[in-house]
Amino acid sequence: MFTYPPSPGILQWLSGGQFASRLLRSLRLWWLLNRLYGSECHWETELPQPFRYGALRDRLFAPSHSPSEIDSVAAVVAACRGTDCVCQRSLRSFLIYPSLSQSIPEWIHETAQRTGLTPTDIETYLDQVPFAVTHRSLRQDLALLVAQGWLTQVSHRGYSCLPAFQWPQPPVEAVPQLDWAGFSPAQTWQLLHILESVAFVQPNLDVVIHTLWEQVGRLHPSTAKQNPSPGRRIFLHFDYILSLEAQEQVDDLQQQIESLWQTPDGGVIQFETWVAKEQRLARVTVYPVCLHYARRAKYLSAYGIDPFGQVAWHNYRLDRICSQHLRVLPWGDPEVSAILKQQRKTGTLPTPEWIEQQLEEAWGFNFYLPKALLILRFSPIFAKDYVDDTVRHATFRKIAYADLFPLITQHIMDGRERQAVLEILQRRSPDDAYYQAWVRVGDINVIMRLRDWRPQGEVIAPLSLRQQMLAEVEEERSHYIGSQE
Repeated sequence: MFTYPPSPGILQWLSGGQFASRLLRSLRLWWLLNRLYGSECHWETELPQPFRYGALRDRLFAPSHSPSEIDSVAAVVAACRGTDCVCQRSLRSFLIYPSLSQSIPEWIHETAQRTGLTPTDIETYLDQVPFAVTHRSLRQDLALLVAQGWLTQVSHRGYSCLPAFQWPQPPVEAVPQLDWAGFSPAQTWQLLHILESVAFVQPNLDVVIHTLWEQVGRLHPSTAKQNPSPGRRIFLHFDYILSLEAQEQVDDLQQQIESLWQTPDGGVIQFETWVAKEQRLARVTVYPVCLHYARRAKYLSAYGIDPFGQVAWHNYRLDRICSQHLRVLPWGDPEVSAILKQQRKTGTLPTPEWIEQQLEEAWGFNFYLPKALLILRFSPIFAKDYVDDTVRHATFRKIAYADLFPLITQHIMDGRERQAVLEILQRRSPDDAYYQAWVRVGDINVIMRLRDWRPQGEVIAPLSLRQQMLAEVEEERSHYIGSQE
């Protein structure tokens, strides 16, 4: 029988180590488990086994609750105003629970220690409504319960409850063996702020942050009481482009991938992803190698059958993965490519170290694209203020005008392109500032940087990139022709 109260420790456990960003979702997971397996409802015996989401939805919400799958949150809950539907209950109301021995202030205090959120932030959460979400979010909750081992998914027929002996067990809480005794209070606070800023990249940092909060209270009790949060002076701003709901889905996918890496044999995964350039869905079957935070989003670098049906490398943006749950294929599955099977047999499966080597060879996140020699020209004043003494890539460096000619002759193999680049260069001033690098041709990260340097920077080589810049400039100019009033 599920008898756990909605204590901060239990909710943190259900959050999968992402309590700060999943506070409301953790409460939803707890309530669903309480309804399914608790002593009050026994839904596991009342629902058909397996059950579909619709059957659970009808028990969870009042009859007035909209069953529409496409309505917004506001539309879904509007009809329930004034009723006792769960979509009207605040987080605070769930904490008035018989087996929860903590008062609301005590619950807030412990949650603050575990998440790094301020008591004021948590007070705001208490007035929010966990179940005021779309049906899509609740389907994701069920998928997460499957991933955690509370339910099993039965093909396309729905979900089945599990006997109590198969349920996950809460971990025995212990303070991780991290020694912060040598840190001063100011150093500890500074480290806390930095970790909190980057925790979205690696949600498991919540465990370290929680430990630091405990250390502050234990090692510097007087400081913690007198000045619980010294004025912050250093801020890290990440241009993270995802909504809170999308971030939760991305965190779920990240957790599934990291869990797979913890298994002895790894595995091959299959999922559907959105191909933005072609505006279509594609199913891929790949061997996941590593995760990156790049270009304002999280990416999975994987090798296997890519969106274009080829066995190749590809970087998959996690928020464009449309499958709620990754399908893990056994190595013997016929959908696993023969190349991957052979690599596993010979111990030559792709590694993160190989990707690092490719990233070092040329500038660009899409390490699998062909590389080419990049030559840039800047005015001396612009270069002095914005380019000189900056690090873009290990191959990015300043070069004297006279040294460009032998460099081009040596590294541009196509005769016509080589001649065209040399002629462009001969028409440029030797007094300008020139830079060279090796780049991945077509990498959007490089292209975005070159766009930022316009109009002060000129791409001389490769010609394909130069022509792209010219086409973009002409298209951009067309937006403004004739528009002056």
